[in-house]
Amino acid sequence: VQLQASGGGLVQAGGSLRLSCAASGSIFSIDVMGWYRQAPGKQREFVAAITRGGGLPYSDSVKGRFTISRYNAKNTMYLQMNSLRPEDTAVYYCKHPGGAWGQGTLVTVSS
Repeated sequence: VQLQASGGGLVQAGGSLRLSCAASGSIFSIDVMGWYRQAPGKQREFVAAITRGGGLPYSDSVKGRFTISRYNAKNTMYLQMNSLRPEDTAVYYCKHPGGAWGQGTLVTVSS
């Protein structure tokens, strides 16, 4: 099952965006799925992950601002991003351990 992120865009600091991660097949049997991001000139980093039973600890940089969720019936995972900061600017990816990296979706936060 491949995952593809979408929903990125340009937003002002303090604003919100919701990213979606659509699966090419059923996600019911996928135990863990996660969001990652890569800022310009930096390495890809973990943002958040969720299991079939619920969320896992978030990256300290997004804790309290981002919320991960999954909707198995729609084969979709979401990342609600609030109180966005310029340092959140990055290409965001979704992935599960058995899948490949997709193209990602660009989030740009202006100051």
